[in-house]
Amino acid sequence: MNAPSPLWPSRLHHLQITTPQPAALQEFYERAFAYRVRALPDGRVQLAVGWRRLLLAPGTARGLDFAAFAVGSEQQLEALRAHLQGQGPAMEPSLTPLFAPGAFAVRDPDGRALAFGLPLEAQHPDAATEALLGRTQHVVVTTLDLDATRRFYEETLGFVLSDRVMRDDGQPTTYFYRSDPEHHSFAAFLSDTVRLDHHALDVPDWNAIRDWADHFAAHDVPIVWGPGRHGPGNNLFCMVADPDGNMVEVSAELEQMPLGMPARSWPHTERSLNLWGSAIMRS
Repeated sequence: MNAPSPLWPSRLHHLQITTPQPAALQEFYERAFAYRVRALPDGRVQLAVGWRRLLLAPGTARGLDFAAFAVGSEQQLEALRAHLQGQGPAMEPSLTPLFAPGAFAVRDPDGRALAFGLPLEAQHPDAATEALLGRTQHVVVTTLDLDATRRFYEETLGFVLSDRVMRDDGQPTTYFYRSDPEHHSFAAFLSDTVRLDHHALDVPDWNAIRDWADHFAAHDVPIVWGPGRHGPGNNLFCMVADPDGNMVEVSAELEQMPLGMPARSWPHTERSLNLWGSAIMRS
Protein backbone atom coordinates (compact mmCIF):
# COMPACT_ATOMS: atom_id res chain seq x y z
CA MET A 1 0.00 0.00 0.00
CA ASN A 2 1.33 3.40 -0.96
CA ALA A 3 -0.52 5.36 1.71
CA PRO A 4 0.47 6.56 5.17
CA SER A 5 0.56 3.72 7.69
CA PRO A 6 1.24 3.51 11.42
CA LEU A 7 4.36 1.57 10.37
CA TRP A 8 5.88 4.71 8.83
CA PRO A 9 8.44 5.69 9.96
CA SER A 10 10.19 2.68 11.51
CA ARG A 11 13.65 1.20 11.18
CA LEU A 12 15.15 -2.26 11.38
CA HIS A 13 16.75 -2.48 14.82
CA HIS A 14 18.03 -6.07 15.03
CA LEU A 15 17.56 -9.67 13.90
CA GLN A 16 17.55 -13.09 15.49
CA ILE A 17 19.13 -15.70 13.24
CA THR A 18 19.31 -19.44 13.88
CA THR A 19 22.33 -21.66 13.46
CA PRO A 20 23.41 -25.26 14.16
CA GLN A 21 26.88 -23.92 15.08
CA PRO A 22 26.37 -20.95 17.42
CA ALA A 23 29.99 -20.96 18.66
CA ALA A 24 31.32 -20.62 15.11
CA LEU A 25 28.93 -17.78 14.28
CA GLN A 26 29.70 -16.01 17.54
CA GLU A 27 33.42 -16.17 16.81
CA PHE A 28 32.86 -14.90 13.26
CA TYR A 29 30.73 -11.91 14.24
CA GLU A 30 33.10 -10.97 17.06
CA ARG A 31 36.07 -11.08 14.68
CA ALA A 32 34.49 -9.65 11.54
CA PHE A 33 32.17 -7.01 13.04
CA ALA A 34 33.68 -6.18 16.46
CA TYR A 35 30.55 -7.23 18.35
CA ARG A 36 30.62 -7.57 22.11
CA VAL A 37 29.05 -10.81 23.30
CA ARG A 38 26.62 -11.52 26.11
CA ALA A 39 25.14 -14.95 26.77
CA LEU A 40 21.43 -14.84 27.63
CA PRO A 41 19.83 -17.19 30.22
CA ASP A 42 17.66 -18.91 27.59
CA GLY A 43 20.62 -20.05 25.47
CA ARG A 44 20.62 -17.19 23.01
CA VAL A 45 23.63 -14.96 22.44
CA GLN A 46 23.37 -11.19 22.16
CA LEU A 47 25.87 -9.36 19.97
CA ALA A 48 25.93 -5.59 20.34
CA VAL A 49 28.15 -2.63 19.60
CA GLY A 50 27.55 0.93 18.46
CA TRP A 51 24.51 1.08 16.18
CA ARG A 52 24.23 -2.65 15.50
CA ARG A 53 22.56 -5.52 17.30
CA LEU A 54 22.21 -9.22 16.48
CA LEU A 55 20.81 -12.24 18.34
CA LEU A 56 21.93 -15.82 17.68
CA ALA A 57 19.77 -18.83 18.60
CA PRO A 58 20.32 -22.58 18.17
CA GLY A 59 18.42 -23.97 15.17
CA THR A 60 18.66 -24.61 11.47
CA ALA A 61 21.23 -22.92 9.27
CA ARG A 62 20.25 -19.67 7.54
CA GLY A 63 17.06 -19.26 9.54
CA LEU A 64 15.54 -15.93 10.49
CA ASP A 65 13.48 -16.20 13.67
CA PHE A 66 12.46 -12.56 13.55
CA ALA A 67 13.31 -9.10 12.34
CA ALA A 68 12.70 -6.39 14.93
CA PHE A 69 11.60 -2.91 13.83
CA ALA A 70 11.83 0.06 16.15
CA VAL A 71 9.07 2.69 16.10
CA GLY A 72 9.38 6.24 17.36
CA SER A 73 6.93 6.43 20.27
CA GLU A 74 4.44 4.55 22.41
CA GLN A 75 1.65 6.31 20.52
CA GLN A 76 2.93 5.01 17.19
CA LEU A 77 3.32 1.50 18.60
CA GLU A 78 -0.27 1.47 19.86
CA ALA A 79 -1.55 2.84 16.54
CA LEU A 80 0.31 0.08 14.70
CA ARG A 81 -1.06 -2.55 17.08
CA ALA A 82 -4.62 -1.33 16.47
CA HIS A 83 -4.04 -1.23 12.72
CA LEU A 84 -2.76 -4.82 12.61
CA GLN A 85 -5.56 -6.08 14.84
CA GLY A 86 -7.90 -4.80 12.16
CA GLN A 87 -5.91 -6.55 9.42
CA GLY A 88 -6.28 -10.02 10.92
CA PRO A 89 -2.82 -11.50 11.64
CA ALA A 90 -2.46 -13.20 15.01
CA MET A 91 -0.66 -11.03 17.56
CA GLU A 92 2.11 -12.59 19.63
CA PRO A 93 4.00 -11.35 22.69
CA SER A 94 7.40 -9.78 22.20
CA LEU A 95 10.07 -12.24 21.09
CA THR A 96 13.05 -10.04 21.82
CA PRO A 97 14.78 -9.00 25.05
CA LEU A 98 15.95 -5.78 23.36
CA PHE A 99 12.53 -4.07 23.24
CA ALA A 100 10.64 -2.53 26.14
CA PRO A 101 7.43 -4.06 27.52
CA GLY A 102 4.53 -3.54 25.14
CA ALA A 103 6.33 -4.83 22.06
CA PHE A 104 4.49 -7.40 19.95
CA ALA A 105 5.03 -9.61 16.91
CA VAL A 106 3.16 -11.03 13.91
CA ARG A 107 4.21 -13.75 11.47
CA ASP A 108 4.50 -13.56 7.70
CA PRO A 109 3.29 -16.32 5.32
CA ASP A 110 6.64 -18.15 5.64
CA GLY A 111 6.45 -18.18 9.46
CA ARG A 112 9.02 -15.46 10.05
CA ALA A 113 8.12 -13.10 12.85
CA LEU A 114 8.16 -9.31 12.64
CA ALA A 115 8.57 -7.68 16.04
CA PHE A 116 7.66 -4.05 16.66
CA GLY A 117 8.57 -2.03 19.71
CA LEU A 118 10.68 0.58 21.47
CA PRO A 119 14.37 -0.18 22.11
CA LEU A 120 15.41 -0.61 25.73
CA GLU A 121 18.76 1.09 25.20
CA ALA A 122 20.16 3.73 22.91
CA GLN A 123 22.37 2.72 20.00
CA HIS A 124 25.40 4.90 19.58
CA PRO A 125 28.98 4.79 18.37
CA ASP A 126 31.73 4.67 20.96
CA ALA A 127 35.44 5.29 20.97
CA ALA A 128 36.28 1.61 20.53
CA THR A 129 34.42 1.37 17.20
CA GLU A 130 34.69 4.85 15.73
CA ALA A 131 36.53 3.53 12.66
CA LEU A 132 33.95 0.77 12.14
CA LEU A 133 30.64 2.57 12.10
CA GLY A 134 27.71 0.58 10.80
CA ARG A 135 24.02 0.77 11.66
CA THR A 136 21.76 -2.25 11.14
CA GLN A 137 19.76 -1.13 8.11
CA HIS A 138 17.92 -3.78 6.11
CA VAL A 139 17.17 -7.48 5.88
CA VAL A 140 16.54 -9.61 2.78
CA VAL A 141 14.90 -13.05 2.70
CA THR A 142 13.96 -15.65 0.12
CA THR A 143 10.48 -17.09 -0.35
CA LEU A 144 8.65 -19.73 -2.37
CA ASP A 145 5.58 -17.50 -2.72
CA LEU A 146 6.52 -13.96 -3.62
CA ASP A 147 2.92 -12.85 -4.16
CA ALA A 148 1.83 -13.95 -0.67
CA THR A 149 4.86 -12.13 0.72
CA ARG A 150 3.93 -9.02 -1.26
CA ARG A 151 0.36 -9.03 0.01
CA PHE A 152 1.44 -9.42 3.64
CA TYR A 153 4.20 -6.82 3.73
CA GLU A 154 2.48 -4.31 1.49
CA GLU A 155 -1.23 -4.69 2.21
CA THR A 156 -1.24 -6.00 5.79
CA LEU A 157 1.79 -4.36 7.39
CA GLY A 158 1.96 -1.21 5.29
CA PHE A 159 5.51 -1.38 3.94
CA VAL A 160 5.88 0.83 0.87
CA LEU A 161 7.07 -0.69 -2.41
CA SER A 162 10.21 1.00 -3.73
CA ASP A 163 11.31 -1.24 -6.61
CA ARG A 164 10.41 -4.54 -8.23
CA VAL A 165 12.56 -6.78 -10.42
CA MET A 166 10.74 -8.49 -13.30
CA ARG A 167 11.51 -11.25 -15.78
CA ASP A 168 10.81 -10.68 -19.48
CA ASP A 169 7.53 -12.63 -19.12
CA GLY A 170 6.32 -10.23 -16.40
CA GLN A 171 7.05 -12.58 -13.47
CA PRO A 172 8.28 -10.60 -10.44
CA THR A 173 11.44 -12.01 -8.83
CA THR A 174 12.19 -9.37 -6.17
CA TYR A 175 10.36 -6.74 -4.14
CA PHE A 176 12.12 -3.97 -2.22
CA TYR A 177 10.15 -2.28 0.58
CA ARG A 178 10.75 0.78 2.74
CA SER A 179 9.38 1.79 6.11
CA ASP A 180 11.00 5.22 6.18
CA PRO A 181 12.66 7.29 3.43
CA GLU A 182 15.58 4.83 3.03
CA HIS A 183 15.05 2.80 -0.14
CA HIS A 184 14.52 -0.52 1.63
CA SER A 185 14.43 -1.93 5.12
CA PHE A 186 13.07 -5.27 3.86
CA ALA A 187 13.27 -7.16 0.56
CA ALA A 188 12.32 -10.61 -0.68
CA PHE A 189 13.68 -12.76 -3.53
CA LEU A 190 11.73 -15.54 -5.24
CA SER A 191 13.62 -18.79 -4.63
CA ASP A 192 13.24 -22.54 -4.19
CA THR A 193 14.01 -22.25 -0.45
CA VAL A 194 12.83 -20.15 2.49
CA ARG A 195 15.80 -18.64 4.30
CA LEU A 196 17.67 -15.54 5.31
CA ASP A 197 19.62 -14.11 2.38
CA HIS A 198 21.48 -11.22 4.00
CA HIS A 199 21.31 -8.29 6.33
CA ALA A 200 23.07 -4.97 5.82
CA LEU A 201 24.93 -2.37 7.81
CA ASP A 202 24.70 1.25 6.69
CA VAL A 203 28.04 3.11 6.68
CA PRO A 204 28.65 6.80 5.95
CA ASP A 205 30.39 6.74 2.57
CA TRP A 206 32.70 5.02 0.09
CA ASN A 207 35.71 5.59 2.36
CA ALA A 208 33.96 3.65 5.11
CA ILE A 209 33.49 0.68 2.75
CA ARG A 210 37.24 0.84 2.07
CA ASP A 211 37.94 0.85 5.81
CA TRP A 212 35.64 -2.12 6.38
CA ALA A 213 37.33 -4.00 3.51
CA ASP A 214 40.73 -3.37 5.10
CA HIS A 215 39.32 -4.56 8.43
CA PHE A 216 38.01 -7.76 6.81
CA ALA A 217 41.41 -8.36 5.19
CA ALA A 218 43.19 -7.88 8.51
CA HIS A 219 40.87 -10.44 10.12
CA ASP A 220 41.01 -13.02 7.32
CA VAL A 221 37.42 -12.48 6.20
CA PRO A 222 37.15 -12.66 2.39
CA ILE A 223 34.78 -10.42 0.46
CA VAL A 224 32.41 -12.69 -1.49
CA TRP A 225 30.72 -10.03 -3.63
CA GLY A 226 31.69 -6.50 -4.52
CA PRO A 227 32.63 -3.80 -4.30
CA GLY A 228 29.76 -2.81 -6.55
CA ARG A 229 26.69 -0.62 -6.93
CA HIS A 230 23.16 -1.99 -6.86
CA GLY A 231 20.55 -0.77 -9.35
CA PRO A 232 17.58 -0.76 -6.96
CA GLY A 233 18.69 1.50 -4.12
CA ASN A 234 21.75 2.77 -6.02
CA ASN A 235 23.91 1.94 -2.99
CA LEU A 236 27.58 1.07 -2.93
CA PHE A 237 28.27 -2.28 -1.31
CA CYS A 238 30.50 -5.20 -0.50
CA MET A 239 29.47 -8.48 1.12
CA VAL A 240 31.03 -11.17 3.29
CA ALA A 241 29.55 -14.53 4.39
CA ASP A 242 29.32 -16.08 7.84
CA PRO A 243 30.07 -19.79 8.44
CA ASP A 244 26.45 -20.76 7.68
CA GLY A 245 26.45 -18.87 4.37
CA ASN A 246 24.40 -15.87 5.51
CA MET A 247 25.73 -12.82 3.71
CA VAL A 248 26.34 -9.54 5.49
CA GLU A 249 26.41 -6.39 3.40
CA VAL A 250 28.29 -3.19 4.12
CA SER A 251 26.27 -0.53 2.31
CA ALA A 252 26.68 3.20 1.71
CA GLU A 253 24.60 5.97 0.18
CA LEU A 254 21.31 4.08 -0.07
CA GLU A 255 18.80 6.07 -2.11
CA GLN A 256 16.29 8.23 -0.25
CA MET A 257 12.65 7.93 -1.37
CA PRO A 258 9.87 10.07 0.13
CA LEU A 259 6.61 8.35 1.03
CA GLY A 260 4.75 9.37 -2.12
CA MET A 261 7.48 8.45 -4.63
CA PRO A 262 6.16 5.75 -7.01
CA ALA A 263 7.69 2.28 -7.32
CA ARG A 264 9.83 1.37 -10.33
CA SER A 265 10.55 -1.80 -12.29
CA TRP A 266 13.94 -3.30 -13.15
CA PRO A 267 14.76 -6.18 -15.53
CA HIS A 268 15.87 -9.48 -14.04
CA THR A 269 19.51 -9.20 -15.10
CA GLU A 270 22.88 -9.19 -13.41
CA ARG A 271 23.27 -5.51 -14.22
CA SER A 272 20.19 -4.61 -12.17
CA LEU A 273 21.74 -6.20 -9.08
CA ASN A 274 25.20 -4.79 -9.80
CA LEU A 275 25.62 -1.88 -12.20
CA TRP A 276 29.39 -2.43 -12.09
CA GLY A 277 29.63 -6.11 -12.99
CA SER A 278 28.65 -9.62 -11.99
CA ALA A 279 25.89 -10.48 -9.54
CA ILE A 280 24.78 -13.31 -7.27
CA MET A 281 21.43 -14.24 -8.81
CA ARG A 282 18.93 -15.79 -6.37
CA SER A 283 16.01 -16.42 -8.75
